[in-house]
Amino acid sequence: MRTLSSKDEIAWMLDGLGIMGTGGGGDPQAWGASLIKADLARRRTYQLVDPEELPDGALVVSGGYLGSVAEDRTLDRVVDEWETTFELEGAIREMEGLLGRHVDYLVPFEVGGGNTPVILSAGARLGIPVVDGDAVGRSAPETHMTSFIGHGISLCPMPLVDSNGTVVIVKKSESIFLPDEVGRFLVSTRRGLMANSHYPMSGADLKRSVIPNMITKSIELGRFMSTLAGDPEAKLARLAQFVKGFPLLWGAVADVKGENSGGFYHAKVRVEGRGKHQGETVELTIKNEAMLARLNGEPAVVFPDPIYLVDPKTNQGVLTPDIKKGRELLLVGIPSHARLREALRTEVGARAFSSERYGEKVPYRPVEELLKGKR
Repeated sequence: MRTLSSKDEIAWMLDGLGIMGTGGGGDPQAWGASLIKADLARRRTYQLVDPEELPDGALVVSGGYLGSVAEDRTLDRVVDEWETTFELEGAIREMEGLLGRHVDYLVPFEVGGGNTPVILSAGARLGIPVVDGDAVGRSAPETHMTSFIGHGISLCPMPLVDSNGTVVIVKKSESIFLPDEVGRFLVSTRRGLMANSHYPMSGADLKRSVIPNMITKSIELGRFMSTLAGDPEAKLARLAQFVKGFPLLWGAVADVKGENSGGFYHAKVRVEGRGKHQGETVELTIKNEAMLARLNGEPAVVFPDPIYLVDPKTNQGVLTPDIKKGRELLLVGIPSHARLREALRTEVGARAFSSERYGEKVPYRPVEELLKGKR
């Protein structure tokens, strides 16, 4: 176990999470940085533990937030209000009541600029260490899209708590999709945020299903990006090499068609190549995050393999709602972790990650197969 307290490490972590979130997972420079600043001002400490250090009999849960900030509540005001009512604490305490025991460790649902810091904050507030890992190795739009579910770990029970004291518990569901749908419905009927806790598991279950050391990797990526220099083509090549991925292209956004629907941001984006990629295109399918990339009309990266979206001028990740016509992007496809691919080979995992969940009919194939001989 180690304490995450260095200002440099935290800054690198936020930059890394902003890229690893694949366009979603929260804004690291707004949500993440504001929350961490408030925690450090109150002398809270972030305790990280390597997954392999967990006792087999430990109780681990995940969790996070659904929804968006209401228009009349500024970011700082939300962070301040969390000093009075931190909904995620309520959801975790509800989970403890359901299970009849204290939670020993928390694990992020995903890596992202907002959703990872809220779990770190919950751990600091409750005195619970946070596992250095997550369930996707990136951000994902729906709660069932995890390695956990494909390794036989139940999403339920799932308590949901809002700032008004509302508590709804999805105790059991025959459908893997229903718990997320319940949460989206509840958020759509009220203003503000709602927290949930889910995936109760043992330390032994965590060790066989988690995507390990993703917070450490976000720090390493952020440190690397702070040194990345050169023209966009050079940056693209170096970034792809560092993350052991595949350079799709450096280009500029030529067209964006997006809308908010059903609690998600859906969009189609066309990026036209520049430099040596002149004449090539990447088309992105977005459901909060970048879910599918077609290179010159053919599938190149299919969820859950990550697609990194990076601004070549700032070296920072780009959130999908911020993708506008004319914006330059570096696009990199990354192989997902072996444990996630194991989950995909199960019947429940295949349904959870199906491309039909984001409006496509593209079967999953590893990025290294799809891009063989092309990049």
